[in-house]
Amino acid sequence: MNDPEGMPPLRLGMMAPNFRARTTRGELTLSTLRGHWIVLFSHPADFTPVCTSEFIAFAKAQSRFDALDCKLLGLSVDSLPSHFGWIEAIRRDLGVEIGFPIIEDPSMAIARAYGMLDAHAQDSSTVRSTFIIAPDGTIQSILTYPLSVGRSVAEILRTVQALQRAMQGDALTPEGWQPGGKLFHPPAQTLEGLCASPGGVWYHDLEEDSAP
Repeated sequence: MNDPEGMPPLRLGMMAPNFRARTTRGELTLSTLRGHWIVLFSHPADFTPVCTSEFIAFAKAQSRFDALDCKLLGLSVDSLPSHFGWIEAIRRDLGVEIGFPIIEDPSMAIARAYGMLDAHAQDSSTVRSTFIIAPDGTIQSILTYPLSVGRSVAEILRTVQALQRAMQGDALTPEGWQPGGKLFHPPAQTLEGLCASPGGVWYHDLEEDSAP
């Protein structure tokens, strides 16, 4: 069902809505990051304990995301001065540098465009979402969390790795897959191929990952 403003809900495979906004690292237009993987993650407010723990975890894992050519983008409805104050507090009190941009969204326009809020929401209490965007600009994963539960940065990193491996087109990743782990071959697309499959129609044997 479309929202009251007529905007269809975002689904996997759709183009991520473009936007231009101010960030803690200068003005950013999302489309300029085309060609890179992106993890766009939002939080309801600066200085909150759950979100602070997440930002610290993202900061500590940033080099691993960088190695995957994956850009981290934080988002909050708070203003740039608030963002800068929060970053400085994390650096001063916890000894962690936040090296990725944090986007300000005081009008909640970006949050609404991404379906984090309904069209008439008066505050950002439901803005706790993560979008993994492929280099072609399509949304490949959408994760939403309640206010009381922190996200798993390790799982988000693993999901990026699994998406990158699966998008090579020659394999499917099983539950809990980690780089170098065993993979499924894609299911056969013909009746002859299904009949010839040693694992039957619904299951295929795991095999070692031969990708570099």
